[in-house]
Amino acid sequence: MAARAATTDRPQAKAFRSELSPVSFLRRSAYVFPDKVAVVHGQRRVTYAEFDERVNRLASALIGTGVAPGERVAFLAPNIPALLEAHYGVPAAGAVLVPINTRLGVDEVSYILEHSGTRMVFADHELAHLVQDCPLPVVRIDDTGLPGDPYEDFLASGSAAHVEHAVADEEQTISINYTSGTTGRPKGVMYTYRGAYLNSLLEALQSHLRPESVQLWVVPMFHCNGWCFTWAVTAVGARHVCLRKVDAGAMWELFEREGITHYNAAPTVHLGVVTHPSAHRLERGLTVAIGGAPPSPTLLAKLSALNFIPVHVYGLTETYGPYTVCEPQEEWGRLSEEERALMLGRQGVHNIVADPIRVVDAEMHDVPRDGETMGEVVMRGNNVMKGYFEDPEATALAFAGGWFHSGDVGVMHADGYIELRDRKKDIIISGGENISTIEVENTICSHPAVLECAVVAIPDERWGERPKAFVALAEGQRASEQEIIDYCRERLARFKAPVAVEFGELPKTSTGKVQKYRLREREWAGREKRVN
Repeated sequence: MAARAATTDRPQAKAFRSELSPVSFLRRSAYVFPDKVAVVHGQRRVTYAEFDERVNRLASALIGTGVAPGERVAFLAPNIPALLEAHYGVPAAGAVLVPINTRLGVDEVSYILEHSGTRMVFADHELAHLVQDCPLPVVRIDDTGLPGDPYEDFLASGSAAHVEHAVADEEQTISINYTSGTTGRPKGVMYTYRGAYLNSLLEALQSHLRPESVQLWVVPMFHCNGWCFTWAVTAVGARHVCLRKVDAGAMWELFEREGITHYNAAPTVHLGVVTHPSAHRLERGLTVAIGGAPPSPTLLAKLSALNFIPVHVYGLTETYGPYTVCEPQEEWGRLSEEERALMLGRQGVHNIVADPIRVVDAEMHDVPRDGETMGEVVMRGNNVMKGYFEDPEATALAFAGGWFHSGDVGVMHADGYIELRDRKKDIIISGGENISTIEVENTICSHPAVLECAVVAIPDERWGERPKAFVALAEGQRASEQEIIDYCRERLARFKAPVAVEFGELPKTSTGKVQKYRLREREWAGREKRVN
């Protein structure tokens, strides 16, 4: 009888609750903190009440142009208020946000607009040339905040009255984020309202965001919706500080002028910050999430020395950004600085809204927790994508066996923390031995003259392939090829040491990842090796 009553009550109980939506974060903060500054952009200051009104106007104007629920609206812009507003205004109108990578070319942008079936495009004035021949309606964003700016005029055409399309199902798509497409056409990763909501609260907890926090926008908002911090910062009523272009000098100025307490970035960006001439130890701790690529223990030590508090996370576009966190343990405080950096350099454990992460072999069996046996990292749970938009075959392949396959190779340590060893495509197989490029890179980065490096496989007549290092030296530092090779041989098995070293700047994506495929393409030109 009790069981029957409970079953009967379930639909009624659902009727008394709202579906999860990150748009509700802005509604609450505008209610609780109406006069508090929510967004800073240069000399512009926008309160939460004004932020809410602008979002209402955007949603109202979109509906007024005929954008229907479920239709896609694309934004092509750097980290400016308009893109932040899009994260609320587009879903408030019932539409799906498509934030586009600002470093793509005309053909790539055109493909995304066509593949996603975008209904309307908003483009920053510096990127408008990428959509000048687009057959869709385009609204230019001059980023002035003043009348006469086409984007501001578009907002003015809408109503300030509360606008919010009811979410019928929290598994609906809120955003489609396209992958970089380095191994083929970019794929549209679908995020749900539920996943975005939960992941946002997770990020707020994980990075210790508070109402008094001030987040500097360094990670692109187009990348995993800014790791969902577009919604997380607003959820706690904290302040967004926009930054059109990543510049270490400008960041140091903003640290002081705006009282920055948080920012997120890839290792290469953090490296530029800690090695900048303005770098100095901060009196106030600065919490920095670090992800996008495995950070070296050397970088983590440099961050800590300047009173930065690193939160090491790992994930992919398909996992809403961060999926794991290297959760510090109390006993690590008793380790030496070098030992602690090694522990913090691991990718860690699943976050509080995710299922436990696994490292598996080809048969989907968990590898031993010995820190040595390598396998593929797989995930599932609330913060794993809904699937690839209009691509059921790729979706089925990615979720083979019921788990999302990351394509990353790692090990599981005895304490349950994972550590990446490589991407599947980056592993070097030399004479039958697997060489982790991350291990070699971390060793090279510990050399005092090295700023950053990348290691890839190059052809070898005897062993099939061997490691080659591409090294960027720190300003004013010198090192020879043989010096780097000998340095590695002293610290690694000889077969892991690079056989060649090339000095120079490393090619990178807009999010700071080194484009190893470009290095491999050059080294394997004319050879029989698939370049990923």
